[in-house]
Amino acid sequence: MASASQDQLQGSIVPLQRAPRPMEPGVTIGHVHLRTADIDRIRAFYVDLMGFDVVMEARDVPGWGTTGDVLFVAAGGYHHHLGFNTWKSAGGGPQPDGVAGLHHVAIRYPTRAGLADALRRLQSADWPLRQISDHGTHEAIYISDPDGNDLELCWDRPFDQWPRDADGKADMSRAFMGEIDLDDLLKEPPID
Repeated sequence: MASASQDQLQGSIVPLQRAPRPMEPGVTIGHVHLRTADIDRIRAFYVDLMGFDVVMEARDVPGWGTTGDVLFVAAGGYHHHLGFNTWKSAGGGPQPDGVAGLHHVAIRYPTRAGLADALRRLQSADWPLRQISDHGTHEAIYISDPDGNDLELCWDRPFDQWPRDADGKADMSRAFMGEIDLDDLLKEPPID
């Protein structure tokens, strides 16, 4: 396998085990599509509070053998980072604990100031923070959306600041280093 060019690399992690036939190293997760009980409620959270742009919204759209409402949101002109539908979930409750499924969706901010902006937005609405973590490679704020979907709002440190082992390789064993200092995070300048 040819080595990846610098623009394809996403980090300096050496995997615990390489796949027999590794995929292209520049692969990213393009979007996540989630079921929701109420498009208007989820729109108020992701658009009005968190600041995503609406890319597309429609009512009574056929899908998965039924009809429902859909909402696609994004930041920075992408076709959509998050999609939501009510096809099989309108009026339903959140996924209960004790079942297999999605643990959380990570929303990665390009700057630490962007993560601080997200924190300010949440604080302005008295939104509960479930966990605040310094993972060494990144800082993360964990919350739940109105449907009970868990989100990790995060900012990646530059690769040269990631924790290293004795051989200089990124050390993922230090992924649970402690909590973020929220007061320090809030010293980041506001986003205009």
